[in-house]
Amino acid sequence: MMWDKLNTLGQNRTPFLVISDFEAKELVSIPLEELSHHDIEFCINEKYVYKPHSYQLKKSPVDFNTYKQKFDYVQEKIKAGDTYLLNLTTQTPVECSLSLKEIFTHSNAHYKLRYKDEFVCFSPEKFIQINKNKIHTFPMKGTIDSSIKDAQNIILANEKEMAEHIMVVDLLRNDLSIVAQNVKVNKFRYISKVDAGNKKLLQVSSDISGDLQENWHAKIGDILKKLLPAGSISGTPKKSTLQIIKDIEKYQRGFFTGIFGVYDGHSFDSGVMIRFIQKQKNKYIYKSGGGITLESCAKSEYKEMLDKIYIP
Repeated sequence: MMWDKLNTLGQNRTPFLVISDFEAKELVSIPLEELSHHDIEFCINEKYVYKPHSYQLKKSPVDFNTYKQKFDYVQEKIKAGDTYLLNLTTQTPVECSLSLKEIFTHSNAHYKLRYKDEFVCFSPEKFIQINKNKIHTFPMKGTIDSSIKDAQNIILANEKEMAEHIMVVDLLRNDLSIVAQNVKVNKFRYISKVDAGNKKLLQVSSDISGDLQENWHAKIGDILKKLLPAGSISGTPKKSTLQIIKDIEKYQRGFFTGIFGVYDGHSFDSGVMIRFIQKQKNKYIYKSGGGITLESCAKSEYKEMLDKIYIP
């Protein structure tokens, strides 16, 4: 069993890289000592120094009316009580002169991964971190251009963004309770800065934690399996929302919105695979989206989906 392999690696304190697709049905796990034999690169660095670049993507997005049809369908499901928050994503063909390897090299992000000549992601969003028997998760919901006057107060006062963030925090608090004890919200809706190509964004996150048993190393596979798919990029309630996503998106997310992480024998760190470029038949597809609630505006969500298509 693929999750059992992670448990064995953890039990033996063997450092490894793990990559899971969105639905937690496809898993790649490689001991770090064997990584040089694979065409895979990763970088996890919260304190990276931003290196400016001028690489742009030419976008050919879905038109607004097509997007709005999907948006309206989600709104109907929300009104019917089948979901309260759903992360709606789309595929956008993009053109770029760089190879996936070059995109990986020049991009700036806390969590970067290149998987062969198949995809590259450069994500600002943490999934879970485990250290000294303590597990943390950091849902990220709410984004605004930092150049807007009084941007921080605007995003924190936005009722739609507040409602969406509260739902995700509640969902992930419940998720952590499946695997941990004494789950609590340590910090609610704090601001972090994210470099987004030629502009800077402010993003709103929260910090939720819980206590694990000392033998969590031997259960690392079980922990990940129970927490996937990540709540911040699926929705709530999770089971019915996942079915709606499958019905309305009409494409396989694959590894997009999955997770990747590294276990070093002592601790575990992982990110959600958003900001994602996939290679399909020698063409690039950028996958992006955002959370939809009853208070969401179709035009604003469409713009957010487009704004997230960039090389940071």
